[in-house]
Parts: sequence; C-alpha cells; structure tokens
Amino acid sequence: MHDLAAIRSVPSRQHGGDIERAAERFGGARGEWLDLSTGINRRPYLVAAVGPEHWRELPTAAASARLVAAARSAYGTDWPILPLAGAQAAIQLLPRLAEAGRAAILGPTYNEYAAAFRSGGWHVVRATDPRDLSGSDIAVVVNPNNPDGRRLPPEGLNELADTVGLLVIDESFADPHPELSAVRGAGRANVLVLRSFGKFYGLAGLRLGFAIGAETLLAGLAGLAGPWPVSGPALAVGTVALADSAWRERMIVQLAQDAARLDDMAASAGWRLLGGTSLFRLFDVGDAGAVQAMLAGQRIWTRIFDYAPGWLRLGIPGPEPEWRRLRAALG
Repeated sequence: MHDLAAIRSVPSRQHGGDIERAAERFGGARGEWLDLSTGINRRPYLVAAVGPEHWRELPTAAASARLVAAARSAYGTDWPILPLAGAQAAIQLLPRLAEAGRAAILGPTYNEYAAAFRSGGWHVVRATDPRDLSGSDIAVVVNPNNPDGRRLPPEGLNELADTVGLLVIDESFADPHPELSAVRGAGRANVLVLRSFGKFYGLAGLRLGFAIGAETLLAGLAGLAGPWPVSGPALAVGTVALADSAWRERMIVQLAQDAARLDDMAASAGWRLLGGTSLFRLFDVGDAGAVQAMLAGQRIWTRIFDYAPGWLRLGIPGPEPEWRRLRAALG
C-alpha cells in the first residue's frame, strides 16, 4: 500500500491568468474581469467549427504530419518538429532527457524551468549574463525573455551552443519577432527550440506547442510524451491557423502598433518602460502591489513579481472597449 500522506506536495508558483484567485481576493464574477496578466494575444485567431471526427477519433499520424508541415512553413525552418501539448509539456520533460547534472538558466525568467529541473534532481544555477551559462550540461535561454523582453541575436546563441552540452531556446514569444528565431538557420545537434502556439494565436486553452531540433532529441521527448500527446482538435485548429500567413503578417503589424499605444498610455500615467515584446510590456510603477490592487478594484488584472517590487507586466489590450476601460482606470 502506498502511504498517500507521504506523497510530496508541489508548491504553487506565480503565473498570470489566475483570474479566479483575483476574483476571490478583490470580488466580482470572472466574466467581469479584463485579464492583462498574461502575454496571450487578446485578438485571437477565429476558429472555424472542428469536424466531429476530430473529437470522436484518436489523433492520427497523418493529421500530425499536416500540422508539422504547416508549422515548418510558418516558422520558416526545415528542422524536425515535434508537436506537444504546449511548450510547458516540453519543459516538464526536459530534465528526463539526460542524467541529472548542472542546469544553468538565464534569468530572471519563466519560473517553471528552475522548478522542473530541481524536481528532476538537477543542480540549478541562475545566470544573469549569457557568458555564465558556459560549461553547463543544459543551458536555458528564453528569447525574447519573459518578463523583461531581453533579446539575444541568433548568431550569439549559436556561439553559446558551442560552450554547453544542450542549449534550450524558448521562443514562446518570438512569433511577432521572427528575426530573433534560431530555427531559420542550420540545425544543430545540441540545440532544442521550444515554440508556443497559444500565445500569439490567442488560443492558450488549446494546449499546443512544438519542440524543434535534432531527430535524436525529438525522439527522446516523443518517447517521454507517450502516444497522442496532442489532441485531435488541436491538430486540426493548429494546422489551419499556422497555414494562414496573411493573418500572421497582419497580426505582427497590429501587435507592434498596439504595444506602442500601450507604452504611450503608460507613460502618461508616469510609468517607466523597462522592456517587453509585442505581446506584453513591463513597467516600473514604483509600488507594483499598490498599482495592481488599484487596477484590480476596477476588475483589471495584471502581473507583479515578488523579486522586483516595482515591476508590473501588462498584456496588450485587444478590442477597442478594452483600451477604453484601461485608459479610464489609469485616468
């Protein structure tokens, strides 16, 4: 018999999108809230009806192959691609790809990397300079970075790959910034790139992402993920959306304009821009906890960080009523 009381509890970590917690703390029904606490596009791709066969039948290899072809075209790469249930699924599997060793993570960044490697028995080192990643068994770089939008050029990442065992490049926020992507060059045996589908396409609930890299790396991840790692509806929707190059190009322009608009609005409120991407912006607002609470009182949720008490991160508003609502709250 297993002693259920002895099962180790996993501490919760801060993430955006926790509207239910916001509503419990500040009141209001979930539908009353404007969620700007994530970097998920609030102008989502419009999904057509998904055929009943995608719900009724197990996902097929042919459907997965169609999705991979669409992703390869959208990302401008001929590297091998493995669909997964979001970039997060790959993060959970990474520590099991090799014997536990030294994992160096360029931070501050998305907190699930350190948690996953520690749970897997790895010695985790937080680096603040890319040069400090050298010599690690696995090095992790989020590019562009979350939450500050730090950018590293692909050529610099290629040089970094020469100094580590495996370089993991998380490009979850790279869709609006294709010039940053490492997958547009030649593939390398020790580079693994992760892509999120849901953030740029505004369909995070679909749970779809990709690992891109050498066949041996992807075979290891595929074995760990098991059969049918992506649902049939996700395969169908992802294939259509990734093949829609006109929507993608329009959205890149739209998001850049919206990011500049948010910067102007924040500057009028006296906030200082620290960085970001076309999917989120990071500001120094002085007392981020107080500003978050002030906006929450008007049912607008934002993201703050316990390691930087002045930092407030906002997603980009979408339809015009969301912009009016934010402007009124700041005014």
